[in-house]
Amino acid sequence: MTTASPIRLGILVFDGVDELDVVGPHRVLSTWSARSALRPDVILFSHDGLPVRSSTGLHLVPAGDVDDAGTMHVLIHPGGPGVRRLTRDREHLAWLRRTRAGTALLVGVGSGSLALAAAGLLAGRAAAVHPDCRRLLLGLEPSALLDVGVTNLDDGDLLTCTGGVHAIDLALAVVERFEGAPMAAAVRGTLTYDPGP
Repeated sequence: MTTASPIRLGILVFDGVDELDVVGPHRVLSTWSARSALRPDVILFSHDGLPVRSSTGLHLVPAGDVDDAGTMHVLIHPGGPGVRRLTRDREHLAWLRRTRAGTALLVGVGSGSLALAAAGLLAGRAAAVHPDCRRLLLGLEPSALLDVGVTNLDDGDLLTCTGGVHAIDLALAVVERFEGAPMAAAVRGTLTYDPGP
């Protein structure tokens, strides 16, 4: 896949986010950016640009707010306990719908898919979600096609995973989508990440 402008990948952070859902993909994508002639732009952002506190107390300092994130080729929505609040936040859900309209690839990590469901973005779509959130996701979007037999799911312009370490695999799938399997393998090698068979 080629783009006319640098590939822009945004990772949303919020209070109560699961840091592994954020840090795993950020590390993969930043490593890719350092190795790639495409020089993808990876931005960590929050709604207001202020620092957030993860579900375990880790403080994350974003590079900016939603306006700084601008138009993205890829939007990554992580999960964590704080996502439950976002499923009821009308402004967040409206922002998700607006942003989705101009974003080529939407990525839901773990329980982050709950926000996508609440925004109506999983209607009739195949998705994976953290095992503890399956019932809740179907309550938010009964027409979602939940696949409980996989950890990562590729449904074209929508990638989802069950979260945790699988967020790394999902980010590697993003790399492969834009620059092929050899680059994804090179990034995996740089990180000495071997998920095994």
